[in-house]
Amino acid sequence: MPELSGMLLLVVVLALLFDFSNGWHDSANAIATVVSTRVLSPMTAVLLAGLLNIAGAFMSTAVAKMVGTGIVDPSTVTQAVVASALAGAIVWNLCTLLLGLPTSSSHALIGGLVGASVLHGGWETVKFSGLRSVLEAMVISPLCGFAVGLALMVAISWLFFRVQRGAATRLFSRLQLISASFMAFSHGANDAQKAMGIITLALLSAGQLTSGDVPTWVVVSCATAMGLGTASGGWRIVRTLGTRIVKLEPVHGFAAETSAAAVLLVTAHIGLPVSTTHTITSSVMGVGAVKRLSAVRWGVTARIVYAWVFTLPGAALAAMLIYAGISRLV
Repeated sequence: MPELSGMLLLVVVLALLFDFSNGWHDSANAIATVVSTRVLSPMTAVLLAGLLNIAGAFMSTAVAKMVGTGIVDPSTVTQAVVASALAGAIVWNLCTLLLGLPTSSSHALIGGLVGASVLHGGWETVKFSGLRSVLEAMVISPLCGFAVGLALMVAISWLFFRVQRGAATRLFSRLQLISASFMAFSHGANDAQKAMGIITLALLSAGQLTSGDVPTWVVVSCATAMGLGTASGGWRIVRTLGTRIVKLEPVHGFAAETSAAAVLLVTAHIGLPVSTTHTITSSVMGVGAVKRLSAVRWGVTARIVYAWVFTLPGAALAAMLIYAGISRLV
Protein backbone atom coordinates (compact mmCIF):
# COMPACT_ATOMS: atom_id res chain seq x y z
CA MET A 1 0.00 0.00 0.00
CA PRO A 2 1.48 3.40 -0.97
CA GLU A 3 1.84 6.26 1.49
CA LEU A 4 -1.32 8.34 1.35
CA SER A 5 -1.63 11.91 2.51
CA GLY A 6 -3.85 14.95 2.18
CA MET A 7 -6.67 14.87 -0.36
CA LEU A 8 -5.72 11.40 -1.67
CA LEU A 9 -6.20 9.94 1.82
CA LEU A 10 -9.57 11.70 2.05
CA VAL A 11 -10.59 10.17 -1.31
CA VAL A 12 -9.69 6.65 -0.13
CA VAL A 13 -11.62 7.12 3.13
CA LEU A 14 -14.65 8.48 1.24
CA ALA A 15 -14.46 5.60 -1.27
CA LEU A 16 -14.52 3.06 1.55
CA LEU A 17 -17.40 4.93 3.21
CA PHE A 18 -19.23 4.86 -0.12
CA ASP A 19 -18.60 1.12 -0.39
CA PHE A 20 -19.94 0.66 3.13
CA SER A 21 -23.03 2.77 2.30
CA ASN A 22 -23.43 0.82 -0.94
CA GLY A 23 -23.49 -2.47 0.96
CA TRP A 24 -25.82 -1.01 3.61
CA HIS A 25 -28.11 0.52 0.99
CA ASP A 26 -28.06 -2.53 -1.29
CA SER A 27 -28.20 -5.30 1.30
CA ALA A 28 -31.82 -5.71 0.23
CA ASN A 29 -30.63 -6.87 -3.19
CA ALA A 30 -29.19 -10.01 -1.67
CA ILE A 31 -31.45 -10.70 1.31
CA ALA A 32 -34.90 -9.12 0.79
CA THR A 33 -36.50 -12.13 -0.87
CA VAL A 34 -34.96 -14.74 1.42
CA VAL A 35 -36.04 -12.75 4.51
CA SER A 36 -39.54 -11.95 3.22
CA THR A 37 -40.17 -15.63 2.45
CA ARG A 38 -38.90 -16.53 5.98
CA VAL A 39 -36.30 -18.94 4.67
CA LEU A 40 -33.62 -17.23 6.79
CA SER A 41 -33.74 -14.92 9.78
CA PRO A 42 -32.68 -11.34 9.05
CA MET A 43 -29.46 -11.63 11.09
CA THR A 44 -28.38 -14.90 9.46
CA ALA A 45 -29.20 -13.52 6.02
CA VAL A 46 -27.15 -10.33 6.37
CA LEU A 47 -24.13 -12.14 7.81
CA LEU A 48 -24.19 -14.71 5.00
CA ALA A 49 -24.62 -11.96 2.40
CA GLY A 50 -21.76 -9.94 3.87
CA LEU A 51 -19.33 -12.86 3.68
CA LEU A 52 -20.35 -13.71 0.11
CA ASN A 53 -20.08 -10.03 -0.90
CA ILE A 54 -16.44 -10.15 0.16
CA ALA A 55 -15.84 -13.36 -1.77
CA GLY A 56 -17.53 -12.00 -4.91
CA ALA A 57 -15.39 -8.87 -4.90
CA PHE A 58 -12.34 -10.98 -5.75
CA MET A 59 -13.94 -12.44 -8.90
CA SER A 60 -12.87 -9.75 -11.39
CA THR A 61 -11.67 -6.15 -11.75
CA ALA A 62 -13.19 -5.51 -15.21
CA VAL A 63 -15.87 -3.17 -13.84
CA ALA A 64 -13.29 -1.36 -11.68
CA LYS A 65 -11.14 -0.65 -14.73
CA MET A 66 -14.20 0.67 -16.58
CA VAL A 67 -15.12 3.03 -13.73
CA GLY A 68 -11.50 4.09 -13.17
CA THR A 69 -10.56 4.84 -16.76
CA GLY A 70 -13.66 4.56 -18.97
CA ILE A 71 -16.03 7.28 -17.72
CA VAL A 72 -13.77 10.33 -17.37
CA ASP A 73 -10.19 11.02 -18.45
CA PRO A 74 -7.93 10.43 -15.39
CA SER A 75 -5.48 13.09 -16.59
CA THR A 76 -8.15 15.82 -16.44
CA VAL A 77 -9.52 15.22 -12.91
CA THR A 78 -8.19 16.15 -9.49
CA GLN A 79 -8.50 14.61 -6.04
CA ALA A 80 -11.11 17.27 -5.22
CA VAL A 81 -13.21 16.09 -8.18
CA VAL A 82 -13.08 12.46 -7.04
CA ALA A 83 -13.82 13.40 -3.42
CA SER A 84 -16.83 15.47 -4.54
CA ALA A 85 -18.13 12.62 -6.69
CA LEU A 86 -17.97 10.24 -3.74
CA ALA A 87 -19.54 12.71 -1.33
CA GLY A 88 -22.38 13.41 -3.77
CA ALA A 89 -23.06 9.69 -4.20
CA ILE A 90 -23.03 9.12 -0.42
CA VAL A 91 -25.50 11.99 0.10
CA TRP A 92 -27.83 10.54 -2.56
CA ASN A 93 -27.57 7.06 -1.00
CA LEU A 94 -28.47 8.39 2.44
CA CYS A 95 -31.45 10.37 1.12
CA THR A 96 -32.92 7.42 -0.78
CA LEU A 97 -32.20 5.07 2.12
CA LEU A 98 -34.24 7.30 4.44
CA LEU A 99 -37.05 7.27 1.86
CA GLY A 100 -36.84 3.48 1.55
CA LEU A 101 -36.24 3.60 -2.22
CA PRO A 102 -34.03 0.90 -3.83
CA THR A 103 -32.09 3.22 -6.13
CA SER A 104 -28.74 2.49 -7.76
CA SER A 105 -25.58 3.25 -5.81
CA SER A 106 -23.64 2.56 -9.01
CA HIS A 107 -25.47 5.23 -10.96
CA ALA A 108 -25.22 7.63 -8.03
CA LEU A 109 -21.43 7.22 -8.14
CA ILE A 110 -21.25 7.65 -11.92
CA GLY A 111 -23.60 10.64 -11.81
CA GLY A 112 -21.45 12.22 -9.08
CA LEU A 113 -18.27 11.57 -11.05
CA VAL A 114 -19.66 13.11 -14.24
CA GLY A 115 -21.16 16.12 -12.41
CA ALA A 116 -17.98 17.02 -10.52
CA SER A 117 -15.78 16.43 -13.59
CA VAL A 118 -17.93 18.63 -15.84
CA LEU A 119 -17.94 21.47 -13.31
CA HIS A 120 -14.16 21.17 -12.97
CA GLY A 121 -13.08 20.86 -16.61
CA GLY A 122 -16.11 20.94 -18.88
CA TRP A 123 -17.66 18.19 -20.99
CA GLU A 124 -14.31 17.35 -22.62
CA THR A 125 -13.35 15.51 -19.41
CA VAL A 126 -16.10 12.94 -20.06
CA LYS A 127 -15.50 9.85 -22.20
CA PHE A 128 -18.84 9.69 -23.96
CA SER A 129 -18.32 6.18 -25.34
CA GLY A 130 -17.98 4.85 -21.78
CA LEU A 131 -20.87 6.96 -20.50
CA ARG A 132 -23.03 5.72 -23.38
CA SER A 133 -22.27 2.11 -22.42
CA VAL A 134 -23.38 2.85 -18.85
CA LEU A 135 -26.62 4.48 -20.02
CA GLU A 136 -27.35 1.58 -22.38
CA ALA A 137 -26.74 -0.91 -19.59
CA MET A 138 -29.01 1.19 -17.34
CA VAL A 139 -31.89 0.37 -19.72
CA ILE A 140 -30.89 -3.13 -20.79
CA SER A 141 -30.10 -4.71 -17.40
CA PRO A 142 -33.59 -4.14 -15.89
CA LEU A 143 -35.20 -5.42 -19.08
CA CYS A 144 -33.00 -8.51 -18.96
CA GLY A 145 -33.78 -8.99 -15.27
CA PHE A 146 -37.53 -8.75 -15.94
CA ALA A 147 -37.41 -11.05 -18.99
CA VAL A 148 -35.18 -13.71 -17.41
CA GLY A 149 -37.21 -13.66 -14.18
CA LEU A 150 -40.47 -14.04 -16.06
CA ALA A 151 -39.08 -16.82 -18.31
CA LEU A 152 -37.59 -18.77 -15.40
CA MET A 153 -40.81 -18.49 -13.39
CA VAL A 154 -42.85 -19.73 -16.37
CA ALA A 155 -40.45 -22.67 -16.82
CA ILE A 156 -40.67 -23.56 -13.11
CA SER A 157 -44.48 -23.36 -13.25
CA TRP A 158 -44.58 -25.79 -16.16
CA LEU A 159 -42.10 -28.21 -14.59
CA PHE A 160 -43.71 -28.28 -11.14
CA PHE A 161 -47.41 -27.82 -11.85
CA ARG A 162 -48.14 -31.44 -10.76
CA VAL A 163 -46.14 -31.14 -7.53
CA GLN A 164 -48.11 -30.51 -4.34
CA ARG A 165 -47.81 -26.97 -3.03
CA GLY A 166 -46.35 -28.00 0.34
CA ALA A 167 -43.66 -30.18 -1.24
CA ALA A 168 -42.75 -27.43 -3.72
CA THR A 169 -42.50 -24.86 -0.94
CA ARG A 170 -40.15 -27.09 1.07
CA LEU A 171 -37.99 -27.74 -2.00
CA PHE A 172 -37.67 -24.09 -3.01
CA SER A 173 -37.05 -23.03 0.59
CA ARG A 174 -33.86 -25.10 0.39
CA LEU A 175 -33.04 -23.99 -3.15
CA GLN A 176 -33.48 -20.36 -2.14
CA LEU A 177 -30.51 -20.68 0.18
CA ILE A 178 -28.42 -21.39 -2.92
CA SER A 179 -30.01 -18.63 -5.01
CA ALA A 180 -29.64 -16.05 -2.21
CA SER A 181 -25.97 -16.98 -1.87
CA PHE A 182 -25.58 -16.72 -5.65
CA MET A 183 -27.17 -13.25 -5.55
CA ALA A 184 -24.95 -12.06 -2.68
CA PHE A 185 -21.82 -13.29 -4.48
CA SER A 186 -22.80 -11.55 -7.73
CA HIS A 187 -23.63 -8.36 -5.79
CA GLY A 188 -20.09 -8.29 -4.46
CA ALA A 189 -18.66 -9.17 -7.87
CA ASN A 190 -20.35 -6.16 -9.48
CA ASP A 191 -20.81 -3.46 -6.86
CA ALA A 192 -17.59 -3.68 -4.83
CA GLN A 193 -15.69 -2.88 -7.99
CA LYS A 194 -17.18 0.62 -8.29
CA ALA A 195 -15.20 1.96 -5.31
CA MET A 196 -12.14 0.03 -6.50
CA GLY A 197 -12.40 1.94 -9.78
CA ILE A 198 -12.75 5.30 -8.02
CA ILE A 199 -9.66 4.71 -5.85
CA THR A 200 -7.75 3.57 -8.93
CA LEU A 201 -8.82 6.77 -10.71
CA ALA A 202 -7.57 8.83 -7.75
CA LEU A 203 -4.23 6.99 -7.73
CA LEU A 204 -3.85 7.51 -11.48
CA SER A 205 -4.60 11.23 -11.25
CA ALA A 206 -2.11 11.53 -8.37
CA GLY A 207 0.60 9.82 -10.44
CA GLN A 208 0.88 6.83 -8.08
CA LEU A 209 -0.20 4.38 -10.80
CA THR A 210 0.79 4.18 -14.45
CA SER A 211 -1.97 1.79 -15.60
CA GLY A 212 -5.59 1.02 -14.77
CA ASP A 213 -4.72 -2.24 -12.99
CA VAL A 214 -6.31 -2.34 -9.54
CA PRO A 215 -3.81 -2.81 -6.66
CA THR A 216 -4.40 -5.76 -4.33
CA TRP A 217 -4.78 -3.55 -1.24
CA VAL A 218 -7.60 -1.67 -2.99
CA VAL A 219 -9.44 -4.92 -3.76
CA VAL A 220 -9.10 -6.18 -0.18
CA SER A 221 -10.16 -2.91 1.48
CA CYS A 222 -13.16 -2.35 -0.82
CA ALA A 223 -14.33 -5.96 -0.46
CA THR A 224 -14.18 -5.66 3.33
CA ALA A 225 -16.03 -2.32 3.39
CA MET A 226 -18.78 -3.70 1.13
CA GLY A 227 -19.19 -6.83 3.25
CA LEU A 228 -19.41 -4.85 6.50
CA GLY A 229 -22.00 -2.51 4.97
CA THR A 230 -24.14 -5.41 3.78
CA ALA A 231 -23.94 -7.04 7.20
CA SER A 232 -25.34 -3.80 8.70
CA GLY A 233 -28.48 -4.05 6.56
CA GLY A 234 -30.80 -1.35 5.19
CA TRP A 235 -34.10 -2.56 6.60
CA ARG A 236 -36.47 0.00 5.08
CA ILE A 237 -35.34 -0.99 1.59
CA VAL A 238 -35.56 -4.68 2.53
CA ARG A 239 -39.25 -4.14 3.32
CA THR A 240 -39.87 -2.26 0.06
CA LEU A 241 -38.16 -4.81 -2.13
CA GLY A 242 -39.25 -7.90 -0.24
CA THR A 243 -42.92 -7.16 0.51
CA ARG A 244 -44.24 -3.99 -1.10
CA ILE A 245 -43.67 -4.76 -4.79
CA VAL A 246 -45.21 -8.25 -4.80
CA LYS A 247 -45.97 -10.87 -2.14
CA LEU A 248 -43.23 -13.49 -2.50
CA GLU A 249 -43.09 -17.20 -1.77
CA PRO A 250 -39.87 -19.28 -1.79
CA VAL A 251 -40.32 -20.27 -5.44
CA HIS A 252 -40.60 -16.61 -6.46
CA GLY A 253 -37.57 -15.66 -4.39
CA PHE A 254 -35.54 -18.45 -5.98
CA ALA A 255 -36.52 -17.40 -9.51
CA ALA A 256 -35.89 -13.68 -8.90
CA GLU A 257 -32.50 -14.18 -7.21
CA THR A 258 -31.27 -16.71 -9.77
CA SER A 259 -32.30 -14.51 -12.70
CA ALA A 260 -30.76 -11.33 -11.30
CA ALA A 261 -27.54 -13.05 -10.25
CA ALA A 262 -27.07 -14.57 -13.72
CA VAL A 263 -27.46 -11.15 -15.37
CA LEU A 264 -25.06 -9.53 -12.87
CA LEU A 265 -22.31 -12.11 -13.26
CA VAL A 266 -22.41 -11.79 -17.05
CA THR A 267 -22.15 -7.98 -16.87
CA ALA A 268 -19.38 -8.16 -14.24
CA HIS A 269 -17.40 -10.44 -16.57
CA ILE A 270 -17.95 -8.05 -19.51
CA GLY A 271 -17.01 -5.03 -17.38
CA LEU A 272 -20.29 -3.10 -17.43
CA PRO A 273 -21.09 -1.21 -14.19
CA VAL A 274 -24.80 -2.09 -14.13
CA SER A 275 -27.15 -1.53 -11.23
CA THR A 276 -27.63 -4.49 -8.92
CA THR A 277 -30.69 -2.75 -7.51
CA HIS A 278 -32.35 -2.24 -10.90
CA THR A 279 -31.67 -5.82 -11.89
CA ILE A 280 -33.05 -7.56 -8.79
CA THR A 281 -36.04 -5.20 -8.59
CA SER A 282 -37.01 -5.85 -12.21
CA SER A 283 -36.51 -9.59 -11.67
CA VAL A 284 -38.96 -9.45 -8.75
CA MET A 285 -41.42 -7.64 -11.03
CA GLY A 286 -41.00 -10.23 -13.79
CA VAL A 287 -41.54 -13.11 -11.39
CA GLY A 288 -44.58 -11.41 -9.85
CA ALA A 289 -46.10 -10.70 -13.26
CA VAL A 290 -46.31 -14.46 -13.93
CA LYS A 291 -48.85 -14.77 -11.10
CA ARG A 292 -50.91 -11.98 -12.66
CA LEU A 293 -50.17 -8.38 -13.58
CA SER A 294 -52.28 -7.13 -10.68
CA ALA A 295 -50.01 -9.04 -8.26
CA VAL A 296 -47.35 -6.38 -8.81
CA ARG A 297 -47.97 -3.20 -6.85
CA TRP A 298 -47.40 -0.83 -9.76
CA GLY A 299 -47.84 2.29 -7.61
CA VAL A 300 -44.78 1.36 -5.54
CA THR A 301 -43.01 0.36 -8.76
CA ALA A 302 -43.67 3.79 -10.29
CA ARG A 303 -42.03 5.51 -7.27
CA ILE A 304 -38.99 3.27 -7.70
CA VAL A 305 -38.73 4.04 -11.42
CA TYR A 306 -38.94 7.78 -10.74
CA ALA A 307 -36.06 7.41 -8.28
CA TRP A 308 -34.06 5.49 -10.92
CA VAL A 309 -34.56 8.28 -13.46
CA PHE A 310 -33.48 11.02 -11.06
CA THR A 311 -30.45 9.19 -9.61
CA LEU A 312 -27.88 10.26 -12.24
CA PRO A 313 -28.87 13.95 -12.36
CA GLY A 314 -29.58 14.08 -8.61
CA ALA A 315 -26.20 12.70 -7.62
CA ALA A 316 -24.51 14.84 -10.28
CA LEU A 317 -26.10 17.98 -8.83
CA ALA A 318 -25.10 17.01 -5.28
CA ALA A 319 -21.49 16.40 -6.40
CA MET A 320 -21.38 19.71 -8.27
CA LEU A 321 -22.55 21.63 -5.19
CA ILE A 322 -19.98 19.86 -3.02
CA TYR A 323 -17.20 20.49 -5.56
CA ALA A 324 -18.15 24.17 -5.75
CA GLY A 325 -17.64 24.35 -1.97
CA ILE A 326 -14.43 22.30 -1.92
CA SER A 327 -12.84 24.24 -4.80
CA ARG A 328 -13.08 27.44 -2.74
CA LEU A 329 -11.20 25.83 0.11
CA VAL A 330 -8.31 24.18 -1.77
